[in-house]
Amino acid sequence: MTEDNPDAFWDLIYQAKTACGQDMKAMEHFLTDRLISMGPESAMVFHKCVYIYSRLADQYGLWDAASIVKERGCSDEGFMDFQPWLIAQGKETYMAVLKDPDTLADVEIYGDCCFRGLSDVAYRAYEQLTGRNIYLDHVEAPKNVKDLYRSLKREIVYKDGIQFPREMKDLPNFLPRLCEKYGGADGSQIHPYVWNLEMSDVNALLIEGKTFDKQQRAQKTKSRKKGGTPR
Repeated sequence: MTEDNPDAFWDLIYQAKTACGQDMKAMEHFLTDRLISMGPESAMVFHKCVYIYSRLADQYGLWDAASIVKERGCSDEGFMDFQPWLIAQGKETYMAVLKDPDTLADVEIYGDCCFRGLSDVAYRAYEQLTGRNIYLDHVEAPKNVKDLYRSLKREIVYKDGIQFPREMKDLPNFLPRLCEKYGGADGSQIHPYVWNLEMSDVNALLIEGKTFDKQQRAQKTKSRKKGGTPR
């Protein structure tokens, strides 16, 4: 596994998922053993890929979706654990959910959508191989992680509006299938994360998201009146 061939990361995730299914502890052991056999460079690339794909999934609209499917909503820490869980579902699911978080309705939910251990497998493998801390060597690595970040991001297609947080009453419009499946059609049974509106950046994004959603609804209404098919 090298930075020039990040698809090897997804191949390894696929192998682990195929072998272990929903047994996340078994998946941890499988991946750790494989990375040990592949060597420290592969462990470092795997570590970077988990880190970067987690950051790329750090979107407010996806956080809202995670809040719906998780048993008790989704705190900051819960969303950090959700990101590696999503990665562990494989490339096809990961990409589909970023393109439309509502497709989580098609994903089988288990383990409360938490897989913190995925972030640790490369650490354990690297330490066993080198005796060093992968987080320290990650910082000092000669290749800049920003280059790999840009490379991995190019393949991702985000849903329009995924960058915005939303109030509970607005979720059925953005995530209709998830709200119907887990909280009733009106979303009355879900318990989403309550955004801290004292944070100016979050409050600004919430307001911007309301404007965006209003414009989207207006475009759909206009399209229907003209006889077109709304997207």
